[in-house]
Order: sequence, then structure tokens, then C-alpha cells
Amino acid sequence: MVVIQLLQQRPRFNETSLIPSKSPLRSRKCRSRINLLIAAQSLPSRTQRIMESIAVRGEVGGAGGAYSYSALKRLDQLWSSLCSAQTVLKKPQEVVSKIPGSFTEFGLRDESVVTFDVLVCGGTLGIFLATALTIKGLRVGVVERNILKGREQEWNISRKELLELVEAGILLEDDIEHATDVKFNPNRCGFEGKGEIWVEDILNLGVSPSKIIEIMKKRFNSLGGVIFESCSLSSICIYDDAAVLHLADGNILASRLVIDAMGNFSPVVKQIRRGQKPDGVCLVVGCCARGFNDNSTSDVIFSSSSVKSNGDSKVQYFWEAFPAGSGPLDRTTYMFTYVDPQSRCPRLEDLLEDYWDLMPNYQEVSLDNLEILRVVYGIFPTYRDSPLPAAFDRVLQFGDASGIQSPVSFGGFGSLTRHLGRLSNGIYEAINGDFLDSYHLSLLNPYMPNLSASWLFQRAMSAKQQSNVSPDFINELLWVNFQSMQRLGDPVLRPFLQDVIQFGPLVKTLGLVMITKPQIIPSIFKQVGFPVLVNWFGHFAMLGYYTFLSTFIGPTIRPLVNSLPKKMKYQWKRNLEAWYYGAGLDYRQ
Repeated sequence: MVVIQLLQQRPRFNETSLIPSKSPLRSRKCRSRINLLIAAQSLPSRTQRIMESIAVRGEVGGAGGAYSYSALKRLDQLWSSLCSAQTVLKKPQEVVSKIPGSFTEFGLRDESVVTFDVLVCGGTLGIFLATALTIKGLRVGVVERNILKGREQEWNISRKELLELVEAGILLEDDIEHATDVKFNPNRCGFEGKGEIWVEDILNLGVSPSKIIEIMKKRFNSLGGVIFESCSLSSICIYDDAAVLHLADGNILASRLVIDAMGNFSPVVKQIRRGQKPDGVCLVVGCCARGFNDNSTSDVIFSSSSVKSNGDSKVQYFWEAFPAGSGPLDRTTYMFTYVDPQSRCPRLEDLLEDYWDLMPNYQEVSLDNLEILRVVYGIFPTYRDSPLPAAFDRVLQFGDASGIQSPVSFGGFGSLTRHLGRLSNGIYEAINGDFLDSYHLSLLNPYMPNLSASWLFQRAMSAKQQSNVSPDFINELLWVNFQSMQRLGDPVLRPFLQDVIQFGPLVKTLGLVMITKPQIIPSIFKQVGFPVLVNWFGHFAMLGYYTFLSTFIGPTIRPLVNSLPKKMKYQWKRNLEAWYYGAGLDYRQ
């Protein structure tokens, strides 16, 4: 921009100068300045220099599986396209198509076509569901475009969430110990100049994705599962009796049901949403570095500053930090922010430039004393109409592709552990009953008011570009809420910290905030907007309704369900699950 402005300036005579503006000497000086500016702009950024100095080993699929600078640039290009996308819906590339008639009638069912009960597209998180379905006796295949293996960077999780995988029958408790690289306590929630809250055993395990996925992979194979690695999906054809996958290498696979576990940027989801712009996005950058001497605790959420400017955009930065399993001095720090996708939003590389400036002060270290092991980054789009109902017969979204994760979360592993038992049982019943049309599959991804109610928190934590509240308001609001939850005790605080919203704890928290800090209420309306609050109150009412249904009506209906006809039994079991999980009542201390 500066160069363009210089070039567009009209030459003029400066009366105080001895050199006319059109003289050869003045022209040479102007060209020299322009060349210096161009040279300065072409210098690599600090992020580029750091990332290109790190040896990148074996990037993998899934969120956070790539660490190179070239991968960062590709993701920034994708992010730019999301920000510049038109709000008008458009027709995307057609991946799934409906073909009337049966697969057999077309003469395609021969020995060269391998047939399954279920095909799971996307193996990083899909392998967990595939293993659960294989244990139930289904013939399952996994299609993965890369080699199926986990990333180096740990997943943060609590032990109680991993035990849900043990309950689902896919993990042993010994597997948890083997896959856990590091444990740490206590865990902090803090906000600039306001105060801190310390908790125990919340997201306090660093689980190695490479280890846990390798465990799943071996178990899946031992049970007769089949993995198709380095195979990209080309298209899915839906017949009356089968879903047929055409792979990029020319191979054809057939199954009764396809599970789309291809993540946030699944081509099937793009087709369903027709290019719809996300309603919100969580941008995450960070690194794992060596050189932290004080390295025994973690931050679940921490804010070290008020709203800042990054280029033309305003952002509120939050932090997460925890010890890494690669060494006693190794620590991972994430900086994340919530934004509406707009053309002026900062790039991930812009956020990383801020990260290098702010992280040393946050962690009280010098960047010069750290050895950067890897740089991590990610984009996590979220949509209000989540979870995503099935749009096609015989195709169901799972994990991040379905939008089942909380809009304030930037990882789908926790929601996977929570819903795996419910989904694997439901899918098994759908296969056995042949309830594979879009209506019956949609019952597996139902409306969940506790998930929809989380949107208010995402909106409240996003910096408004034209704001009439204090730059410190977000920190103040969060601190008031956390302080209230702490006063109300673990039954209120702990579910919230693990992305579970419940009606009773939410009512208590809001009530205590209004009593102790009533003057903050007008600023809440200014921050989130009246339409958002009206919409949220609808979900809040439904959260109370689902809590009532699950608590008082569910116990009456549940004993009668088994006596119903097969289809009605399937439908009522899904309704009961929707009430139970949609009210957050599946959470246990």
C-alpha cells in the first residue's frame, strides 16, 4: 500500500529544496526509497523464519496434523476464501448423488466390488467409531486419504472422558496409561487483573494421538476391520439398496451406510451447506517449545489482555497452556480467538506474529531462551444449525463434520468420547432395522438445546468491530461468571469447563450474576445484540423443557419402549437420548 501511494504521488517542485523534483538526482533517490520498501516487504516474516528453521516430520491428517509453513499458507488461503465468501448460497461440487434403482440392477455388484455394512470416510477420529461398530459384529471399512496415524501434538482431555471409551468397549484402562504422555495439576482459569480460579483434574492429561490411534488401528484390524490408506474419496452414489464409493484411484467400494468423519472441511458437508459461510470461527495458533523451568500446572483458559487490534480487526485473545509429554521442560501454549468470518479478519500468520510478541510475557520467559519444537495452528468453523441432520439416505455425519462439538471448543475429541456410546448403539440399530433413510439417520444427530445455548458464550467472547462497551468488558463478564460458578461449587463449574451446559447450573449462575453484578446486564445486551439474546432465550427455554422431559417423562416411557414395534422402538430410543444428552444430563462427576 505504501509503495502504491508513493508511485501515485504527483511530481512537484519543493520551493525549499535546491533540487527540482524532476531532476535525475531526485528520481534516483525516489527509486532507491521504493526499492528499499519493496525489499523490506519481501523479507520473510518472523513466523516464516521460525517455521522454516524447524525440521518437519511426518505431517498427518486431521486438525492440527500439519506443522510446515507451506501448510500454514494453504490454510490461510482457505481461511481467506471463507472470509470472502458470499452469504448467498451457491451450488458446490456435487460429491453425493442419488441414483434411482438398486445397485444390483445396474450390474455393478460383482467380485471386484468389496462390500461392507459401514464405510467410515476419515480415519483420525473415525477409527474410534469404526472399532466400536466392529466390536458389535458389523463389517466395517475405513477410507483415509493419508496414512492413518495420529499427530505428535497431544490432545488435552480428562480421565473421566477416556473412561467413556472404556465403557464403549474400545479401550482398556491399561491403554489409557500407555497413551497418556503427561499428567498435570492444578489447572488455572484466570482473567487479566481480575483473579484466578484453580481446579483439579480438568483437561489434565496429555494423550498421545499417535499412540491411541495406533491402539485403535491394531484393535480394529484384529477384529476384521479393513483400512484403505492413501485413498481419496471421489464421489458417493446412493442407490436404493447401497451407497457406492468411487475412490480417486478408480477402486469402488459398497456399503449399506457411509459415515462422513472427514472433519470441518468435509466435501460432503460443503455440498450440504452449499457454500454457506460459518456463523463463527475459532482461530488457534501456538507452539510446543523447550525451555520452561516452571512446568507443572496448566491453563484451561487465561486472558492476559483486553481487546486488541490486529490489522483492521479487533480481537480478544485467550490462552491455553500445559506441559508436553516430550520432556520435562517442554510446554505447549495456544492462543485462540473467536471471530465472525469477514474480509478484514486476521490471517493465522498475523495471529502468529502477535503470538511471538505476547507469549513470552504471558509465560514469563524469553523467546530467545526457547527451542521451538513445532508450530501449531487451526481453523474451527461452527454453525448455528448444528448438529447437522442427515441430508441424504445412507450417509451420516460424525464428529467435527456433524458439528456436535461446542462452539467454544477447538477440538472434537472430547465430544467424541461423550457421544461415542450413544452413536455406535444407534448406528448398529439403524443397520439391523434397515432404518437408513435420511429421516431415521437424522434422529442420531438431533437438535440439542445445550449445544445451541453455547452460542451465547461464543458471541460474548468475540470482540465486536464497532463496539460501545469497554475493551475490558469480555474479561469482566467472564470473571463474574467464573466467580459465580466457583461460589456455587463443582456441580456447576466442572461441567461448564468440559463444554457441558445444564439447565439447573445455568439458572443458578445467571441468577447469582444478576444479584451480585446487575450493572453488567446492559453491557451484555450491547455486546451480543438483542436478536442474539432473543434467539438464545428460545434455546434456554428448550433446555429447561428437555431437562423436564428427561427427568420426569423419560423414566415413565423407558420401560415401555422395548415392547414397541421395531421402528417405533428405534424412534423412541433416539427421542429419549435426545432429551438426555440435549439437557447435558449424561455428564457425571
